[in-house]
Amino acid sequence: MSGALLQLAALFAMLSMLAFGGGAGVLPDMQRATVDHYHWLTSREFLDMFAISRAAPGPGSLIVLLIGQKVAGLTGAAVAFVAMFGPSCALVYLVARVWHRAAHAAWRRLLEAALAPIAVGLTFASGLALMRSTEHGPAAYAVTAASTLAFAFTEVSPLILLGLGAVVLLVAGG
Repeated sequence: MSGALLQLAALFAMLSMLAFGGGAGVLPDMQRATVDHYHWLTSREFLDMFAISRAAPGPGSLIVLLIGQKVAGLTGAAVAFVAMFGPSCALVYLVARVWHRAAHAAWRRLLEAALAPIAVGLTFASGLALMRSTEHGPAAYAVTAASTLAFAFTEVSPLILLGLGAVVLLVAGG
């Protein structure tokens, strides 16, 4: 296995085990590794891949396929996919067996209460990292803030917000 494939496997296997609350929680680490450490991507490429993975059907964590493909072609995509989803799937299977048996245990309620805010914090940090990595001006920051508020306090469709944001930024010139 080539060095790049080993690096992909190691990176995504490690991120897989840290993805509490979903793949969004590891986006800052994924971005740091792929952009700053390994230099596989530019900040703009990472953001573009993130946008593509969110717009495409399926889990947003499939950004790993795009990164793997960029680094080592189809083999890289396959390695990144298996490394990102394999370890966490195996762990979830094993933990679920214990979790089901401990449905009424005090430690389970305590652990759930402790992990929930951590998952929210990781997701929030992901959003901040993505926002900081983009090179945009006041109009884009305003669209980011407005869509965050709309998502938080309304039930507006993400597709509507995507369309409105695109129109606003096109009219504002970027």
